[in-house]
Amino acid sequence: MCIRDRETTEDFQRFGGTEPLDRPYLDSSVLTVVRKRVGWLLLLFLTETLTGSVLRHFEETMAAVVSLAFFIPLLIGTGGNAGSQTTSTIIRALAVEDLDKRGLLKPLAHELAVGVVLGLVMGVVAYGRAMLWGTGEAVALTVSVSIATIVIWANALGSLLPIFAHRLKIDPTVVSGPAMSTLVDATGLFIYFTVAGIILTI
Repeated sequence: MCIRDRETTEDFQRFGGTEPLDRPYLDSSVLTVVRKRVGWLLLLFLTETLTGSVLRHFEETMAAVVSLAFFIPLLIGTGGNAGSQTTSTIIRALAVEDLDKRGLLKPLAHELAVGVVLGLVMGVVAYGRAMLWGTGEAVALTVSVSIATIVIWANALGSLLPIFAHRLKIDPTVVSGPAMSTLVDATGLFIYFTVAGIILTI
């Protein structure tokens, strides 16, 4: 395997939330693969407990309006996907040195603008979906505003984390993929239930 292929392979492995293998995949023992993966898996497990903590904190809100729970997978899934899209774009731009001399504010502003447009589109679709499920206008508005806010937040976070990592001499792929999704999950739920508390006056 040439140096370029090896570096690409390492990036893909880090993007999936695992330490790069030192040898070809099938030449690596089961224990070696486990050792390379278990650290990140445990770290992601621990950070995922933030999601559980948020849910416990807003337990009364969910109990008051049970239909809010129906949209949790949709919200955190969309936020995670939006964040991953952004990080992959920013990481590639860093790799080809497209951002080196442009500072932090330009990519952040660019992704915020993208996030606003995407958030509005997703918000309209989410509102329609919630109404089709017969949840009522207040819950539909809650879902709509939440998903728009989460997409904007995920885009902002997805642009900042790789750049900060790059400036700290940390491989930006480390903060992408599962790590990004896990972080957006917890913060996205916090946004959702905060918006629900405001709109539904719970």
